[in-house]
Formats: sequence, structure tokens, C-alpha cells
Amino acid sequence: MTPTQNPITVLLADDHGLVRRGFRRLLSDEPGITVIAEAGSGREAVKLTHQHRPNVVVMDMAMPDLSGDQASREILLDLPEVAILIVSMYSDQTYVRKALSAGARGYILKSAMDIDLSRAVKELARGKEVIGAGLTDQPGARRESPLTQRELEILQLIAEGNSNKEIAALLNLSVNTVSVHRAHIMDGLNVHSTASLVLYAVRNGLVSVS
Repeated sequence: MTPTQNPITVLLADDHGLVRRGFRRLLSDEPGITVIAEAGSGREAVKLTHQHRPNVVVMDMAMPDLSGDQASREILLDLPEVAILIVSMYSDQTYVRKALSAGARGYILKSAMDIDLSRAVKELARGKEVIGAGLTDQPGARRESPLTQRELEILQLIAEGNSNKEIAALLNLSVNTVSVHRAHIMDGLNVHSTASLVLYAVRNGLVSVS
């Protein structure tokens, strides 16, 4: 099969409808690329990616429910063949490191979308990695988090102010299981209070905050 035989299928994930329309317009003008679905949150992106199985997911970094890197981790657990391109307002290496550690194969800035988005989608569909201009020298970009994907998800919910009972309900877990995860998270990060845990997570880019 040649790369041009079938269109590259793309799922767009951004919580702003205007941004998604901009993405769609840019990609629709490019032959060989078809947008097949749109998601407005991280959890919706995970659900729709499993449903539609696109070649490439174009994912915003900061979204409700799950951040772009956390949604990427969930998607790639079951669908490692999907290529994820993170688009972000943030050029700080913390965000690039989070995205790449989660398994994303591309990271570009929203300010450069008009010249980079279609090219980046095509490169990722060919199995390549794409890092936007000015973001290539990222020391330790592939450094792994000490936490598992589930622990990162729970950490995000803790940072959003959810109790163990609320987290258990959201993730369909027992309260005891959430308590064990919370203890493991605190041990893994060597912190001893919820306030310190949230502060550490935010400062080190492990969670997104609105």
C-alpha cells in the first residue's frame, strides 16, 4: 500500500469549536487528508479515537477532563498505532517533555499551524516524528514520569479538588483502590500532604490546571 492510496484520516481534539473549525479548514484544503471526527474534551478524544481509529489525532495540550498528554497515554495503551500530534500555545520544555513522554510523535505550536499542520500530519502518518521549530533542543524530553498512567489520571483529579469518593465514582473504582493509588503517588513523588502533592504536580508539569 502506498501512502497516497488512501486518505490520511484525522481526528481533531480541542475544546474550542472555532479552533477545531480552523484545524478542519487547514486540513481540508490539503489533498490526501480527511477529517473524520472532532472531540471537545480529553475523554471524548479517547472515546472517539477508539470508535473511529484515525491515522492521526491532532490534540490540544490543555483540555477539560483529561489533558492532551493524559488522553494520549490512554489512547496509546490500546491503539499504539495511532500517531498523536500535540498542538499547544506553550513552548516551554516542560510541556514538550510531557507530550513526548506520553507517546505523542509530534508537537507544534498553534502560532505555526498555518505552515506546519498539514505537513506535520503527513509526516506522522508516514511514521516520522515532528517537533516544531524552536522546540527541538529539549533536554530529557523522553524522560518518563515515575507514575503510571492510572496514577497520573488520579493525580489530575486530585489537583482538580476531587475527593477519593468522587474520584472512585468518576473512574469506576473502589474508594479503597483510589486510596491505595493516592498513597503510591505520594510515595513515588516523596510528598506528604495533598497540598504539597498538587503543588509538586503543577510545578513539574504532571497535571494541567485551568
